[in-house]
Amino acid sequence: MARLHSEAHVVDRIGWLRASILGANDGIVSTASLIAGVAAAGAAQHSILVTGIAGLVAGAMSMAAGEYVSVSSQGDAEKADIARERTELETQPESEREELIGIYEKRGLDRDLAEKVTDKLMAGNALEAHLRDELGLTSEMSARPVQAAVASAASFAAGAALPLVLVPMFGGPSLAWVVSGASLLFLAILGVIGARAGSAPVGMAVLRVTFWGAFAMAATAAIGSLFGTTVG
Repeated sequence: MARLHSEAHVVDRIGWLRASILGANDGIVSTASLIAGVAAAGAAQHSILVTGIAGLVAGAMSMAAGEYVSVSSQGDAEKADIARERTELETQPESEREELIGIYEKRGLDRDLAEKVTDKLMAGNALEAHLRDELGLTSEMSARPVQAAVASAASFAAGAALPLVLVPMFGGPSLAWVVSGASLLFLAILGVIGARAGSAPVGMAVLRVTFWGAFAMAATAAIGSLFGTTVG
């Protein structure tokens, strides 16, 4: 007797996973870079803390707004494609049938089997069949702007809070170095989490996030040190 089994695919969580990883990464990098840059410029510890908090709030709101607008635009495009496909199925059913047959033939089915598959699917849900096989639109990949916005804002705030909590604990010239070093560790951990969640190679994910994070923090600290501008 065959045993039934369930499969959990990455595609089922791709929407919120992408937004969460992006938000957390951006929160760590931008806030740590901001703190390192301001600290290198010689700002007072209180001013650095206020600047970091302001960066956290502004960044989280910006990420939420950006994700909502971006994913909403994607959703509008999907709705337009769905409406166009529905109209074509109503006005040109034979052309749409031939289009689907051609798709299955390109995937390796012979003409007779491609026709049978097409007729069977179109008899059930023609629109769904065309959206999936012609346009690549599925419920798992559909745009969810609110979900993306919330995931992005929450993950940004969580990521930004990690380097920010170090500010009251350390002061003076060591602050920029401590925040930068700790943030690279946070980024490495994030890379591992993201790779595991997305079933991707861990080493490459860690290298990618730490390299660009180090570059961003080094560049910001260099600019702060160069100009030596005191905030506050």
